[in-house]
Amino acid sequence: MTGHALSREALDKALLAAHAADDTEALVHLYTCAADLAESRSETDASCFFLTQAFVFALEAGHPQARVLNARLAKQGRSQPLPL
Repeated sequence: MTGHALSREALDKALLAAHAADDTEALVHLYTCAADLAESRSETDASCFFLTQAFVFALEAGHPQARVLNARLAKQGRSQPLPL
């Protein structure tokens, strides 16, 4: 987990803006931040949901974080490790 200082409300606003701008890089980052925030609150299901979103956008963009995100999901039992 990495440290992020954004509140949930700020993340929601930033996610909406990133979706509107079709900014995949920001979406990967912001969904990862949302997952980290949920994880810090012991909200495993929410964290895995946000990780899944980040992973999908990372896969679509060929983003290097796809491997890390997949590993985090696999560690939670939410995905099989993929040969990325």
